[in-house]
Amino acid sequence: MFTTILAAGGAAAGADANPYGLAAALREGGLISQSVFAILVLMSIVSFYILFSKLFEQQKIMNQAKRVRQGFWQSNSLREGSAKLEKNSAYKQVVDDGLAAQEQHTRLTDPVEAHDWLHGSLARSEAAINSKLGGGLAFLATVGSVSPFIGLFGTVIGIYRALVKIGASGQASIDKVAGPVGEALIMTALGLVVAVPAVLSYNWLQRRNKAIAEDLSAFSNDVLGFLASNGAVRPTAPSVGTAKAAPVKTTGTTTTAGQTGGVQTRV
Repeated sequence: MFTTILAAGGAAAGADANPYGLAAALREGGLISQSVFAILVLMSIVSFYILFSKLFEQQKIMNQAKRVRQGFWQSNSLREGSAKLEKNSAYKQVVDDGLAAQEQHTRLTDPVEAHDWLHGSLARSEAAINSKLGGGLAFLATVGSVSPFIGLFGTVIGIYRALVKIGASGQASIDKVAGPVGEALIMTALGLVVAVPAVLSYNWLQRRNKAIAEDLSAFSNDVLGFLASNGAVRPTAPSVGTAKAAPVKTTGTTTTAGQTGGVQTRV
């Protein structure tokens, strides 16, 4: 058993002794390359955390939108419909802010058009929700823009240190130059590995946020129409199982003059 453990330890040590791996590149670059590597790893971890957390938030709001379309506008009033929604629902926030703005308008001493007051309040509510959804996306954009240059900085430092070391030894053969320079280029590759997922995540999340914002804006307009008309204007959802309109069929009849006329009958 001890022989097996020692053999495994020797194999691991041999793997770590690879002169052209990542560990060798970090040793060749020194403290600066090691710091650059740590920064890139941290950026990657935070980027993936933002990606998954934002996907969870977006999917939650999309599920809320489905429930709103299913039964919200079948309620007799906005308060009744709001009571059916989740406590922390984004759509509930829009409805509650609209109802609060309607109550506040009656207490205004300076005359303000009710439509303008309600529209402004609902717009602020939408902006607050969209701002929360957009939180963290600026970090993804920053990572996508900056990480290649951070990796390039580590490469430059690594190449510089390698060339200085080669010059001090006085040996400039290809086997002495290719190894250290190739190891330094690993930092540029790491920068790209961190940047590409961040850029793709940013674009994907932005597109989903745009779809959510459009749906919220449409719902806000419906709420505004309901409030401005005292419930007379509301979106109508098609009822399931409604019978389709019967087709129109034309049959021929003979008139007293012997001519055939077209008569429309509904069957």
